[in-house]
Amino acid sequence: MLGTMLRQSWRHDSNRKILATTTVFLAASLISALLAISINIGDKMSREMKTYGANIEITPEGQIQLPQMLHGATDTLDKADLLAETELPNIMDIFWRNNIIGFAPSVQGEAEVVAGTEHSDVDIIGTFFDKNIPVSDEPDYHTGNKIIASYWQVQGKWPDDETAQALVGRSLAKARGWQVGDELTVTGNGQTQRLQVTGILTDGGAEEDAIVMPLHLAQRLLGLEGRVQSIRVSALTVPENDLSKKARKDLQSLDSDEYDRWYCTAFVSSIAFQLESALNNASVRPLWQVAASEGVVISKIQTLLFMVTFAALISAAMGIASLMTNAILQRAKEIGLMKSLGAHNWQVYLLFYLESAICGVLGGALGCVAGYGLSKVMGYALFDSAVNFHWIIVPVVLVVAVLITLLGTYFPARRIAALYPIEVLYGRK
Repeated sequence: MLGTMLRQSWRHDSNRKILATTTVFLAASLISALLAISINIGDKMSREMKTYGANIEITPEGQIQLPQMLHGATDTLDKADLLAETELPNIMDIFWRNNIIGFAPSVQGEAEVVAGTEHSDVDIIGTFFDKNIPVSDEPDYHTGNKIIASYWQVQGKWPDDETAQALVGRSLAKARGWQVGDELTVTGNGQTQRLQVTGILTDGGAEEDAIVMPLHLAQRLLGLEGRVQSIRVSALTVPENDLSKKARKDLQSLDSDEYDRWYCTAFVSSIAFQLESALNNASVRPLWQVAASEGVVISKIQTLLFMVTFAALISAAMGIASLMTNAILQRAKEIGLMKSLGAHNWQVYLLFYLESAICGVLGGALGCVAGYGLSKVMGYALFDSAVNFHWIIVPVVLVVAVLITLLGTYFPARRIAALYPIEVLYGRK
């Protein structure tokens, strides 16, 4: 009997059912797309933000960090106390190796440069640009500033790590009148090296006042063969929580369960801890300002997505409520007849709730399909890459869609109890 009434209701009131299903469909499409974005936003935003600089710095143990204006005074350690270049592959041997986007070692100092007839002392920096460093299970691994410092703006082209090429900082090039294609002769530590300028570098940092060259050339000019003074690491991390803050304050205060959860979570502090264990004579320092800002930005974006999703839920529920109120008013005589024939209020409620639930399931299922496509479009528009549509989204959206319709039906359905059959059948209500 109930099935017959449902079929008759859909047959004679199909326009309203289609409108209700469409309302749920639009809300479900938006909700499923936003859920897909929200699930992926952490990794996507973290990866996007990592292109604007490293969030971990590795220096020799005992090296004193001085202000940037005194950067030349930080080289107080002997060569033997600096980091060994041979240990660089160890960075990719830690538990969170798949979260390491890349790293770039560096050395810096002063050397004499001859350009034409001009002799002058300038800062030189040696680093990786796009260097092949064989690591375990990945012999073709490449890393360097081209990967972790995409904010570097190079007018010209990037140097080759294996040839005598270099970048010249914008400020230095302007002061000396150097241009792309010029050849420079750099002398230091009794060694002479000819370099070809392949690009002018703009990054807003100390590199703008220096010549940036492949690491092995700067090491030879500075007498630091096989050694590096610092390593910048870019790693995908999760925002800090109470556990990571507790570990940051005092690692010994963690019990065994807390330590395991902290170690097996991609906090910047746990990755830094593992890096310090992988390298000898190393002091690993997370750049807390960078890590904290990432967490704040991701948290605010997720809050915004939640608010938009909540607004979509409320709007859809109000639309369903309006449709169901109109349906009850137009079907008042039908309801009165059912009650006069002995139907209880709960039976009438059941009929309307089932009609709404069917609209919710249909609209939710279609919304998942549309949300899948919408999430792909949004992913390429926001991150220039696809967004994974996790299977858990489908049951969640279906449940939410049904709840929307039931919520929208609840308040109008309460009017059924106030309908007296005799008044309705005589047209008084």
